[in-house]
Amino acid sequence: MRILYLSQYFPPEIGATQTRAYEMARHLVRLGHQVTMIAEIPNHPSGVTPVEYRGKLLERSTLDGIDVMRVWVKASPVKTRSSRLAFYLSYMVDAFLAGVILARGRYILVYASSPPLFVACAGWGISRIKRIPFVMEVRDLWPAVAVSLGEISSPRTIRLAERLEKFLYRHSAGVVAVTRGFCKYIQALGVDSQKITWIPNGTDPELFNPVHGDRDLRKDLELEGRLVILYAGLLGIAQGLESVLETARLTLGQPDIMYIFIGEGPNKVKLTERKKRENLDNVIFLPEVPREDIISYLNMADILLVPLKNDPIFEAFVPSKLYDFMACGKPVLLSVPGEAREILEEAEGGLYVPPENPEALKEAILKLYKDPDLRLRYGANGRRYMLSHYSRSEQALQLEEFLRSLTR
Repeated sequence: MRILYLSQYFPPEIGATQTRAYEMARHLVRLGHQVTMIAEIPNHPSGVTPVEYRGKLLERSTLDGIDVMRVWVKASPVKTRSSRLAFYLSYMVDAFLAGVILARGRYILVYASSPPLFVACAGWGISRIKRIPFVMEVRDLWPAVAVSLGEISSPRTIRLAERLEKFLYRHSAGVVAVTRGFCKYIQALGVDSQKITWIPNGTDPELFNPVHGDRDLRKDLELEGRLVILYAGLLGIAQGLESVLETARLTLGQPDIMYIFIGEGPNKVKLTERKKRENLDNVIFLPEVPREDIISYLNMADILLVPLKNDPIFEAFVPSKLYDFMACGKPVLLSVPGEAREILEEAEGGLYVPPENPEALKEAILKLYKDPDLRLRYGANGRRYMLSHYSRSEQALQLEEFLRSLTR
């Protein structure tokens, strides 16, 4: 198959979206298919374009057999509604043009990963021009999450976004959703269940492996002899990290418990200011780390955190970092109810803590702090479960079969 794959975010950018797009495309290439990826000129999440990409309207290269076209976007380090809209719309327009004009030859389908929904809009438009099937991947429920978090409040805007969402679902040949909860949500909108399939996120167990790591990292960060609790990922609104800082404040009396936050995002300034204001000496913020280097930090830690805000919408979510963290053989403290909790508890890979509950998180941390054997047991259980159920290569096979079924 010759597949035109749209994902606004893609390596060298760091994040769950980028990783899934890269891994799926890479495995499809290994299975013998040709994949052209249309992504943005790297800038996310900082909004700052690296020097080597500045001034470019288009950059074309090959990454592990994937034909990658990177298009210009209106990036900005200032995150306002208007700057975000310009960012998304510029990708939509440029991706559409690249797909129609530059992606030459016969493609068998267009595969667009959303959100942003504008990526799916570009994919649908390309499919109409090229007269090939349009397949939509759903990694997040938009605009439902944006409404829940207060990012969209205008009734008119919400109505328009919901109409666009339904239009794209109904005009797709197939829909790939990353959680079972997403499948149910999409079906409830009137989409035929026969064209919806569940292909969850997963992990690369060879990369996320407890053996890999930098043994001197603890020494470099002056963390020797301490219990290290680590969060790595986007420092955003949805993660509810303010409550983790409150837990850090509650455990200031335990100087051998340290909290590490790795990453960038819209809430980082607010979080770092609170650390300074409250003299949280047990908290360290580190910059974003490339995917191939993050393993050393994960393996350095004793406990890994997977939090989200306390909102019913997140019961349908399974944060992709849960899979990678468990694959590292580390105990996980999870604050996401619903499907994510079911996975963790079935694996016996850690403890569930109610979201945005600093006291409950403190008690869970102290429980693991006092019982090193329990930490080891949870870590081993999680690693074993990931190897059995959530390998990226197996998921690529599922995707291949689903795409073939749509083009027969």
